[in-house]
Amino acid sequence: MSDIIVERYGDILHIELNRPSRKNALTSSMYTTLARTFANAREDELIRVVLWYGAGDSFCAGNDIEDFLKNPPASDDSPQLRLTNAFIAFDKPIVAAVQGSAVGGGTTMLTHCDFVYAGESAKFQMPFVNLGLVPEFGSSYSVPARIGYLRAAELFLSGGPFDARHAAEIGLVTRVVPDEDLLATATATAHKLAEKPNGALRAGKRLIKQASLDQLRDAVSREGKEFTERIRSAEAKEAFAAFLEKRPPNFSNEAPFAPGEARR
Repeated sequence: MSDIIVERYGDILHIELNRPSRKNALTSSMYTTLARTFANAREDELIRVVLWYGAGDSFCAGNDIEDFLKNPPASDDSPQLRLTNAFIAFDKPIVAAVQGSAVGGGTTMLTHCDFVYAGESAKFQMPFVNLGLVPEFGSSYSVPARIGYLRAAELFLSGGPFDARHAAEIGLVTRVVPDEDLLATATATAHKLAEKPNGALRAGKRLIKQASLDQLRDAVSREGKEFTERIRSAEAKEAFAAFLEKRPPNFSNEAPFAPGEARR
């Protein structure tokens, strides 16, 4: 069975992330497939809307760490960058249904969607700083632009998780719905959009996005350069080693000291 299932039902393209045993964590080849799928869907006049969701109990847990370490992204070209560019160019509506874990890219990719429905079980997190890394998918621009600097700083610099209700309150998701109604709600929206005048729908999306495209592309370029440097840093190496060894990371340059002990 493919890691990504792509099926067209009428004028709606269904894209399903299909690694439920790994919480739909993305490999390099999956990024490549997604980039190609969105690029092809943009050119296919029979497709009016994309409906995107994950198999099992999670939407997407971000990068598959073992694959990511074998295939770290480069600043000038990478599967992640190709997918980002495909998102930026995509002028048809994307409707996402998010359940369970949406971590790292599993959260930041959603900033390129037009409707994001979150199940009550959805848990979001952008833990880049915890891994010695920086935001990606243009989120260093799109998230502050959407929710304001202070809220964005809290999410990015603390790297902590937040639930679906908080995501809706700050404007990262369209609406929270019961898990059992999630896919049906997203599907209903996709069908309503597919019934709209297609040319006007695409033109409307282009106009809404146009004012921010230059800033978004600049952010993607800056993120790529910084990400390439950070992934090779001592901090990132320690973070990933700790993750794989299932231990707390140690980012201190000093010897550990007991609580209450004065630093010298």
